[in-house]
Amino acid sequence: MDSEFQTGDDIFHCTQCGQCCTGFGGTYVTENDIERIAGYLNCPPEDFIRRYCDRSGTKKVLTQGEDGKCVFFDQNCSIHPVKPYMCRAWPFIQAVETNPENWEAMAGSCRGIRKDVPRKALKRIVSREMEKLRAEAEAPVNLGSQIL
Repeated sequence: MDSEFQTGDDIFHCTQCGQCCTGFGGTYVTENDIERIAGYLNCPPEDFIRRYCDRSGTKKVLTQGEDGKCVFFDQNCSIHPVKPYMCRAWPFIQAVETNPENWEAMAGSCRGIRKDVPRKALKRIVSREMEKLRAEAEAPVNLGSQIL
């Protein structure tokens, strides 16, 4: 029965283990991400890019530390209020909406993902969460007296 699966919180709870902050390919950052994070760190975007970004093909990605984790991960995310779109989206991503079996594969490396979610509920929830995120993607971030 799908009734217990209504929201993203019903099927995913971040344990802040950092597993998704590690790995192949890095974390892509958009221009909006760069502006938001640079503002949060109180540095010009150009300095942020020079200090904290690498290239992956034509895209910018956050630099990884020697441990393979995002440079902003230190027991948890140090830029959590302004984390990149890619991080805010996890695990509610297009690959799951398109192919729900990806949810099971992702659950193999993320203990916060609930594995017993019926596909119909999963597709509905992932679609809804993606829509919410798209609506929030360009919204300004309020950091006390500072709006980014």
